[in-house]
Amino acid sequence: MSTDIPMNAASASLNPLRRIDPRRPAILTPQGLRRIVLGSSEGERLAASLAHAPAAKPVRSAGPFALATLVVTHAERGSLSDQARQAIAAAAILASADTEVILAVLGACHDDVAALGVDRLIVAEDFDARHYQPAACVQWLQRLQADFKPQRWLLADGGADGQLGRRFAIQTGVSLACGVAEMGADSLRVPAGAGQDWLLPHAQVMLLAKGVANTKLPFVGLGVSEPAQRLPAAQEHGIEDLGVQTGDPQTLALEEADFILAAGNGVTDLPLFHSLAVEVGAAVGASRVAVDDGRFARAQQIGATGKTVSASGYLAIGISGAVQHLQGIKDCRHVIAVNVDASAPIARRADLTVVEDSSALMQALLELVRHQKEVQ
Repeated sequence: MSTDIPMNAASASLNPLRRIDPRRPAILTPQGLRRIVLGSSEGERLAASLAHAPAAKPVRSAGPFALATLVVTHAERGSLSDQARQAIAAAAILASADTEVILAVLGACHDDVAALGVDRLIVAEDFDARHYQPAACVQWLQRLQADFKPQRWLLADGGADGQLGRRFAIQTGVSLACGVAEMGADSLRVPAGAGQDWLLPHAQVMLLAKGVANTKLPFVGLGVSEPAQRLPAAQEHGIEDLGVQTGDPQTLALEEADFILAAGNGVTDLPLFHSLAVEVGAAVGASRVAVDDGRFARAQQIGATGKTVSASGYLAIGISGAVQHLQGIKDCRHVIAVNVDASAPIARRADLTVVEDSSALMQALLELVRHQKEVQ
């Protein structure tokens, strides 16, 4: 009995060597050799990661610059606020090829300003937020105005930035627009009342509301840093500086807290949790589950059905991260999650996830903080 074997099957049985596609993604050895490893997908993974790697963004403009837009902000612990970043983005988006985007920062700045669209960074590193010195800050801006003659000034309309922008515009005698909700090439929109807006031409000083610009830009700035400039020694007439007094974080509303320690269902040692909150100087928050169990007050609940917070630091201990809770912390700058489950939903929102038992970590952190206080 004879059996007809297809030619390709017969050749495969006689020649067991596998054929290799020369165009298959390969790996590079330390010696620079291109190598294809049979049965390995490392080359494919490498090619996929390179394909999805963020492409280098072009520089918005290399100059020369004949005009300037100046953005002013206060830095907090070396970082810029989200609203300040939006003001920078607005300046970069509106800037023409011959307009330089200059960022003037009161306080040390450690952010990558080139990625934000800044061409030149000017820092007053000697600025101390613990002292009340508005006259010195206004004189510093007036000095920058004489040096760079900017077409427009942009500041965030909120907190110290908004106050400084108003003082500068009034004392310098330049036009001012507050609460700018939208900007165009030559016009802006500001609220005029319930359901009504004013369309106005650009002012020399414009204070921008939240959400006026998207900070994800398709370009970068030059990011050149100027030498640190000192504030002038201005006299604050009629004002006595009594310094800054640290408030009790336990009495602050969660919406105003800068650092929040939040507990979830994974926190079982409440005395240890509250001791840690006191030692690190954090306001206390909780998830809905912890509040429903009666372990925390309803006013401490964070989430869509509780408080929406915007703290600089948010340490979530034993919180899995329900959708409602994640909505409540969407405006927090830095989120640290402590959970025994590395795949908990909050891990996708957190900037840092620690996979550890909550009680063990709180005890270690408490001892560390107390030891540092003793050393100081």
